Formats: sequence, structure tokens, C-alpha cells
Amino acid sequence: MPTEARTASARQFFSRRGTLSKWHPNYEFRAGQLEMAEAVESALADKRHLIVEAGTGTGKTLAYLVPALLSGKRIIVSTGTKNLQEQLFFKDVPFLDQHFSRPLKVCYMKGRNNYACRQKIYDAEKEPVLSGLEELADFEIIREWEKTTEFGDRSELKTLPESSAAWAKVDARADLCAGQKCPNFERCFITAMHQRAFESDIIIVNHHLFFADLALKDESYEGGILPEYHAVVFDEAHEIEDVAAQYFGVSVSNYRFQELRRDLSVVGRLKKFGTPELDRILDRLEEVTVRFFALFGEGEGRAPFHGREAFREENEELYAGLLAILDLIGSHLKMLHNPPEEIVPLFRRSQQLSEALRFVMENDDEGYVFWIEKRGRGCFLQATPIDVSRIISTRLFEQVNTAVLTSATLAVAGGFDYTQKRLGLENARTLVVPGHFDYQKQALLYVPQHLPEPRNPAFPKSAAAEVAQILEHSRGRAFVLFTSYQQMRLVYDTVSLAIDYPTLLQGTGPRRALLEEFRSTPHCVLFATASFWQGVDVPGEQLSCVIIDKLPFAVPNDPVVNARIESIRQAGGNPFYDYQIPQAAIALKQGFGRLIRSRSDRGVLVLLDNRITKMRYGQVFFDSLPDYGFTTSIDEVEQFFNV
Repeated sequence: MPTEARTASARQFFSRRGTLSKWHPNYEFRAGQLEMAEAVESALADKRHLIVEAGTGTGKTLAYLVPALLSGKRIIVSTGTKNLQEQLFFKDVPFLDQHFSRPLKVCYMKGRNNYACRQKIYDAEKEPVLSGLEELADFEIIREWEKTTEFGDRSELKTLPESSAAWAKVDARADLCAGQKCPNFERCFITAMHQRAFESDIIIVNHHLFFADLALKDESYEGGILPEYHAVVFDEAHEIEDVAAQYFGVSVSNYRFQELRRDLSVVGRLKKFGTPELDRILDRLEEVTVRFFALFGEGEGRAPFHGREAFREENEELYAGLLAILDLIGSHLKMLHNPPEEIVPLFRRSQQLSEALRFVMENDDEGYVFWIEKRGRGCFLQATPIDVSRIISTRLFEQVNTAVLTSATLAVAGGFDYTQKRLGLENARTLVVPGHFDYQKQALLYVPQHLPEPRNPAFPKSAAAEVAQILEHSRGRAFVLFTSYQQMRLVYDTVSLAIDYPTLLQGTGPRRALLEEFRSTPHCVLFATASFWQGVDVPGEQLSCVIIDKLPFAVPNDPVVNARIESIRQAGGNPFYDYQIPQAAIALKQGFGRLIRSRSDRGVLVLLDNRITKMRYGQVFFDSLPDYGFTTSIDEVEQFFNV
């Protein structure tokens, strides 16, 4: 029988003999879970903001979901990843739904490119927008699935390759959306998603969608993606600063120009408004786009965009020509007789692209850092706000009654000064809930003292020898995590030949495929960089060792990091202690957090960077980490694994 839950409190749910103890077959009382749930309940009732660091094993998802459901308010739950969204919606919510006497009104929302567009699928059946056998095969999968799917969410398509070009041609992104004038508006997956959201009490989104919505809700745009809400809970809240900076910045890439040209050409053919003149304009757009972005050189990486005025003067003809073509496209679209509905979003895109290009090339706002990123075949011109604290404070914390920020990694040396300052969240309640595990017994932190400093040219060779020795003791079963691709390759090339265990290297396959192979391959060792430092869950003996090459300080010559450092310095602060150390302490906690995921897990954490024991600032890192066992002896590592 369902349990009546509407009038219950967090204490009734999470106490030793509370409601959850009767629901859950493997219930285990967790004092930290009760403490967090009561703090969330109180923050919602009192209309206060709250920051909670909840260690691994706290059960934090239920600790915020239950008070949110009991509040009677519409609440947004924003997660760091789509995977966590799906875990909440398909695992945690159904568990709770079994026991509430009223059906829970909960939905999830993702970005539009995660959903199929029915109109595009039907158009693709009639018109030649697909090319090659691979695209045609993928389209067959999509077409059959569209006939039966309820949500139209791409994550349901387990057999569709991650890089499917066919999906990009039939997804529901707004670039070509005719809105209410579309013949399939009533059957549209996006329409259905918004309808579910308006009818829901809890809406589960991810940070990217949340801040995309927040960025839309400014003076130039009425409304947004999400319906009105009373409160928001951020899970994995340590990611907020970087995501917010992305969405309150401006980005222009050669891809955006190429996609505009492609969509104009496709819609022109489909809707029969293409003309020889438009074809000439689009050919000219492609030519000038290639020449303009070629000015930024070859190679990969991020670099500051210095001397923009001199760049404009030197390349005035190309720059002005690109803007002129965008204006010409807009004029051409406005002059069409009886234009199809798709013309409106295409016209808007040409205008937005022109405005964005002018911003990154001409704006002189000192609150932004202007930079260039080369990635694969893409060239991205970026303008990123240096300090998002005022933006987030004004747009979010001053507008919403309650914001709850939670993560296993928000506190630095037990305090929240760093997080509050970076996010502009003043006068928030704070709570640290210790991890639910016995770290002294379950985890051993090993810091070898004989290795040279990471900046020493001898470090990679020495580190590789140390890693090989550790992996012999751990019998593989390890993540070896690096702060740079170059260091990863150097160590991998040596260690993979020196050990008898199977090895995997980031970049040789999709992230998800590498993780699945690691989980299913006994004694495997995965060599990886930043994207594997968080959000990766491998409980049990399969992962028994996490090795990190050095303290994960952000690269100081990265344009955004450098701009933040300079901004703090100019304001009279100490960027090393105010920004670089706290940021690295949180990142180190994230990396080490991959290891102990349950009460039965045991393992060794290794930091090859002994500055943590030799420099005064190392104490900040120790004070930020859980209370692991500690050693500087490889013999104790061997003993730990032999127990």
C-alpha cells in the first residue's frame, strides 16, 4: 500500500525508524542524510539560500528530493550531467512514487538537440537531405523509433552512434523551428516536454539548460525555456561558475556559419524558394568564411585574442565582407514573397550571428576576456565574462526564493568562502556533511617523497617507473589521471609496455565505451585526463587505485584562468591563495572521489606530486580532503593491497 507522505517531515522520513526505513529493503540510517534533508526543508520553508557539501555515501539525492516533493512548490533540480538527470528520473523518482499516495508530478527537460523533430524526419523521407550509406542506415533506426517513442529523447536510441550525422539533420534544435505554425506542433516532442513541465512540481534539468534559460530571460527576450519556479536545487554545484560563464558569454565559430549556409540551402530546396542569386550568396558565404577563419592559424588549443583592433584593420576587407554577406542574406530573406515559416528562425540566426561576430571583434568591455580556441576543424572566437558572481547574484539569487547548492566538493579547508565569493552568494546558510565511509580504514593516501617536482624534466620518466611499481601492487584495477594530454601520453607509452595488465587510453574511443570496457575487463588500467575526474562511478574491486600525476592547478596561461588571476590581482587580492589553490583543492577532491563509492570499497589514492607535503600551501589540500590513512612508503601500499 502507498504511504501517505504529504504532511510528513524530513525527520519522519529519514530517522532511524522513519518512513524510509519501512520502504527500503536495504535501508541504513545515515545521520548526515537526515541533517541535510532537514536543512533543505528549512531553507525552502524560510526562503533562504543553502550550500551543502555532502560527502560520498550521504544519499544526497533523496535528501533534497523528499523535502522538494513535500514543499508543495515548483522546484527545479539542476544536475551536472544528463546521466545524473536520468538516474534521478528513472531510478530515484520511481522509487519514491511507489510510496506516495498521490502521483508525483515530475518531469525532465534536456536541450532541444536531444530530441527528434518529427517534421524534419517526415521531410527527410521525401527530400535528399541525407548522404551516404551510414546516414541512411542511421536514419532507418531513427524513423522506426519515432513511430513508437513517447519522449523522442535520443538517449533511448542505444544503437545509434554518438557521432551520427543523420541525427544532426533531424534533431529539434531551434535553428529551423517554425513553432506553432509547424504542421506537427501539437505532436512535437518539444511541445510535449514543455506541457509536462507546466504540469510538474519537480522539473529535472542539467546546468547547461538551466543557464541557457537564465541567459535568455533578459531585456531582449521575453520568456525562456523553463516555467516559473519557486526554488532551484543544484546538484554537482561546483560546476556552476564555468557553465554560467559559457552562457553569459558570446561564441562565434566557423561551424555556425557553415550550419547557417547548410540550413539555408536545404530549406531552399525543400520549400522551393531557392534561386540562383541565393546560391551565389551562399557560395560566397562559404568562401569568405573559410578565408576569414583561416586567419587564426592551424593547431589546437586556447589563446588570448590580443590586438583585435589591429587585426580588424589588417583584415578589414574580409571582416567587413563577412558582415556584408550576413546583411545580404537577411535582406534576401525579407524580400521573399509568401516565405515559408522556416524563414523566421533563419533570418533571426543571420542577425544573431552578425551581432555575435561584432561583439567578439569590436566590444571593449573590460569585464570580458576575448580568446580563440582551435578544436579539431573548429575555430571558436570567444568572449567570456571574467567574473560571473555579480551576474549570477543579480539574475538568480536575488530573483528566486531559495537556491540549494550541493556537491561532494564545495568546501575548501572546511569553509565555503571560495564558493560564495566566486558565485556571488552572500548570507547563505552552510552545512558540511561528512562522508558516510570509514576513510581511515578504507583508503590509503600515498605520496612518494623521492620523485622530482612535476616541472622538472626528469619527472615523466620517474613518474612512469613509480606508476608501474604501484600497478604491480594493485594488480592493475586503476585510473591513472593526468592534468595534461602530453604528460598522459609520455607516461602511458612507458607504463603500457612495462606492465602485464590491459591498458586503455583516453582518446582511442568514446568516453562511455572506454568506461564500459574498463568495467568489464579484469585488472584493467585506464589512462585519462580531466573528463574522467568527475561523474565516473566504478564501485567494487574493479577500481582499487586512483593515481594522480600532480596537484591539479588550472593552467595559468589559459586565457580565462589568466584573466581571472589578473582581475583578482588588480582588486588587491592574492590570486594564488584566493583562486588557484581553492580551485585545485576542489579538483583534487573530485579526482580522488572516484575511488571510494560504497562502504565495502577499499583502495589506494596516489598523488605523485610531493609539493603537498613540502610546501606550506599543501596543508590546505590536506584540510580539504577526507581523513584518509596516509603514508609515504611504497611498502605500506604493498601491505594494504595484500590484506
